[in-house]
Amino acid sequence: MDPLLAYAQSKQSGTIALLREFVECESPSDDSPALNRFVDLFAARVASIAKVRKFGRHLRCEFLLPGPKRKQGQILALGHSDTVWPLGTLSVMPWRESAGRLWGPGVLDMKAGLAFFVTAMHALRELDVPVRRKVVLQINADEEVGSETSRPLTEAAARESDFVLVLEPGTGLEGKWKTARKGVGDYVVTVRGKAAHAGVDFTAGVSAIVELSRQIGVIAGFTNLNRGLTVSPGVISGGTRSNVIAAEARAEVDIRVARLKDAGPLDKRFRGLKPFDKRCTLEIAGGLNRPPMERTPAVVALFRQARAMARELGIALEESSTGGGSDGNFTAALGIPTLDGLGGVGEGAHAANESILIDRIADRTAMIAKLVARLR
Repeated sequence: MDPLLAYAQSKQSGTIALLREFVECESPSDDSPALNRFVDLFAARVASIAKVRKFGRHLRCEFLLPGPKRKQGQILALGHSDTVWPLGTLSVMPWRESAGRLWGPGVLDMKAGLAFFVTAMHALRELDVPVRRKVVLQINADEEVGSETSRPLTEAAARESDFVLVLEPGTGLEGKWKTARKGVGDYVVTVRGKAAHAGVDFTAGVSAIVELSRQIGVIAGFTNLNRGLTVSPGVISGGTRSNVIAAEARAEVDIRVARLKDAGPLDKRFRGLKPFDKRCTLEIAGGLNRPPMERTPAVVALFRQARAMARELGIALEESSTGGGSDGNFTAALGIPTLDGLGGVGEGAHAANESILIDRIADRTAMIAKLVARLR
């Protein structure tokens, strides 16, 4: 058996125990004390094998690995500590082992990937596998809410790296790795009209809601499925009372683009919206938040290396693309070869059935170790 796989199997109970600690240390995006507790927990668990540095609520760990003392180049691994689950979710979604799975808030997205990475680094140390590059793990605390404060740190670290490995979950129950992700953004379209009594003074009013309803039809028409471009009005609000003609209404719109070159023309279409009723005014805010992770030749070459290593473990590794974004979008957009989806295999991210397959823990852990040691 492959020695890294054998190691991962022998240490699986420890990996599960570590993952349970991570899951039971709840860390919602909007709870700074909770995030700090998770950062402190993770830092304590890797203190013996890594140099740890905090950047506010974000964490960077440089692992102490065998091989030349002066490493040549760098591999950046990316994870995030924050989850979508509010504090107290454990009371209704407790950690449990059942039906060949591990369950709990954040177990798939993405605390499993973090636990796997820690075990993989222990494997390289204990098996004395030489690693020629510096290995840095950055754990961001705001990935689920747009990565506003962590993005500059991610991009700076990526520019110093030869490769980026993203510890997000794989795609589906096959655990496909991700070689492409859509870019993600949002717009807010605000319409301003004029309020008036809906019964007494109807003609004096200008309904922002009526105007917005017409604009939404135009906006939805920006979707182009053949180009992987989707535009989805998701939240609509406006008005004050049913007997008052609405003076203001707004729509929050999600956008996804498969190609960066489509983002500019789409932005022009939003900025070029004109009111149907000239008495109304439009205000357009927002834009692309995450550039797309495109399937470039460099990404394909990196995946092919990974696929060859997976064969050594008896795994037929597959690739996928997804409409969701990650911090890997930022690194890929800089031209740094990036592989995503190296974490847990399961289902139910952001849902009550969030879980990972226990029998996919060892091979995912071994693959991370192999990549770190052997990428060329």
